[in-house]
Amino acid sequence: MSELTKRQHLAIEAVARHFSATWENGSEDSPDAYVMVAGKRVAVEITAIKQRIGERGDLAKPRLRFDRVALGFVGGLQASLRKFVPDGQTVILTITAPIRLPAKTAAALEHKIRFCLARPPAQMEVNERIHGNEIRARIVKGVSTQTSKVIGFVHNPDSDPHVLFRLTQSLLQHIGAAAGERAPKNFTGDRWLVIANEDGLSHIDTYRHIYSQLSIPTDFKKILILLAGGRVETLTG
Repeated sequence: MSELTKRQHLAIEAVARHFSATWENGSEDSPDAYVMVAGKRVAVEITAIKQRIGERGDLAKPRLRFDRVALGFVGGLQASLRKFVPDGQTVILTITAPIRLPAKTAAALEHKIRFCLARPPAQMEVNERIHGNEIRARIVKGVSTQTSKVIGFVHNPDSDPHVLFRLTQSLLQHIGAAAGERAPKNFTGDRWLVIANEDGLSHIDTYRHIYSQLSIPTDFKKILILLAGGRVETLTG
């Protein structure tokens, strides 16, 4: 890349400060930048999320649920639906807790999503109330064929599911695109990915939970996120 954008420049400077490292621009047919960390030269790709992930009223941390019922509900839907989701598509779904009738709710939701997937073209959105639970689902197209077919979240009723949708789609898009980039020629060192998202949530555990469900294969040794105030957090690695 010949020249960094302003957001990329700020991101690599923040990463260099975080690791007490020096950095230099990449050049044509190379990564966006290089950093020198502990005597090792690391190739860094930088991607910036341009849209706001959260607005003034929804920047609060999503209150996700990880109890046995919640995890079992999401895991069961992932197992039953993945064979019906075409390659290159992902279903993102959210459901409010508590789930009082998990088996009946899962069966009804599976039927609804399968019906949507079968319609030509597939309906993109589901917004239903099933057995007392508010459920939303979205079919996302154009993702990596190796990405998870179903991504699900159980959250408290006072959390805004739209934040989860926007953040999940942004990570799918930006990590997926970066994963498709080739490594620099004649470079055998580590590669890192930096995601600049200063306008997004400040809660790194939410990003990590979402990332854990994406299953996007990459050769990045680290994936870092730049959050508000220039704070650098490790997503993985």
